[in-house]
Amino acid sequence: MRLGLFNGNPVNQSFGKINSDQVCSQKHQNLALETACNSIVLLKNTDKLLPFSKVKTTSLAVIGPNANSARTLLGNYAGPPCKTVTPLQGLKNYVKDISYHPGCNAVNCSYPLTDQAVKVAKGAEYVVLVMGLDQTQEREELDRVDLVLPSKQQNLISTLARAAKNPVVLVLLSGGPVDITFAKYDKHIGSILWAGYPGEAGGQALAEIIFGDHNPGGRLPLTWYPQSYVKIPMTDMRMRSDPSSGYPGRTYRFYQGPKVFEFGYGLSYSNYSYEFLPVAQNKVYLNNQIPITVRAQNHGELAGKHPLLLFVRREKATNGRPVKQLIGFQSVILSAGERADVEFELSPCKHLSIADEEGLMVIEEGSHFLTIGEKESEITVII
Repeated sequence: MRLGLFNGNPVNQSFGKINSDQVCSQKHQNLALETACNSIVLLKNTDKLLPFSKVKTTSLAVIGPNANSARTLLGNYAGPPCKTVTPLQGLKNYVKDISYHPGCNAVNCSYPLTDQAVKVAKGAEYVVLVMGLDQTQEREELDRVDLVLPSKQQNLISTLARAAKNPVVLVLLSGGPVDITFAKYDKHIGSILWAGYPGEAGGQALAEIIFGDHNPGGRLPLTWYPQSYVKIPMTDMRMRSDPSSGYPGRTYRFYQGPKVFEFGYGLSYSNYSYEFLPVAQNKVYLNNQIPITVRAQNHGELAGKHPLLLFVRREKATNGRPVKQLIGFQSVILSAGERADVEFELSPCKHLSIADEEGLMVIEEGSHFLTIGEKESEITVII
């Protein structure tokens, strides 16, 4: 509405006069790249396989039906891109000796080209598999009926991983979660990156992360459930779990079943530590807002934009209480070795209360725990 969609012919409105030169300005293209870089999530990085060395990497094989697909990058609700960079095109900026093979005819791999792809994989020092889904598998009016990759694609991934000289990098493009338990525990798959549908600059962003020009800091915006979760009827919308019937609940706040990856999960090339700083005692806080200060430090060798997710939980998630609840998140840019203090606001009435059986919000007496990463700070409520 603010854009004037109901104010008559949009061409005659102020925003209707914007041309491609303005839309595709260098500033906007830089923003597309920045957004893609910051949203990509590193899910696995065994023995610090990534980032690859820009100097020592001699050859690279890029394999997969999404490796050179510009359309897959855009997902739904996208206008015409200004300039699309596929993963293959992005990686070509870093390695001269690069070979490519689609691996199969489409993401469902109804016609896998396994033998040819294996030959390409064996001929390179490192292999990047660009797999996942596209709009033939998930889109408006096409709901997925399971949470796994197409079976022939999964078989192709495992076969190529075993054939490669070194552990492979698996890149997944998809709009929703995928049960990739097989890849999570496969020793032949050293790193996993989830890129969602990263937009026109997604291929460049992936290449920058794979070769260390960007330190990944993305976090999962939802829980990745296992395939068994599809047994829960979609019409059962209860949030809270019901142990008596085996119902596991929904969302990160109440789900108590097995997870492939949890909400907020994401790795980095750097290790970060956290410390809760003491809260001033005997002080009156305006609007009942208590400042919570967290000191974060980058112990890695690379600078990074690091998101801090602050949760609160009770000692036991019983009587319908959430397992945990996100109360704030902020990002901080830290150079190698740098530390910074990040301030959050805790509202006891909002963040420490739950609904009782009559629907009234009440604060329970006892211990509440603020958590960030593996660090916790106890808050005791006395009524």
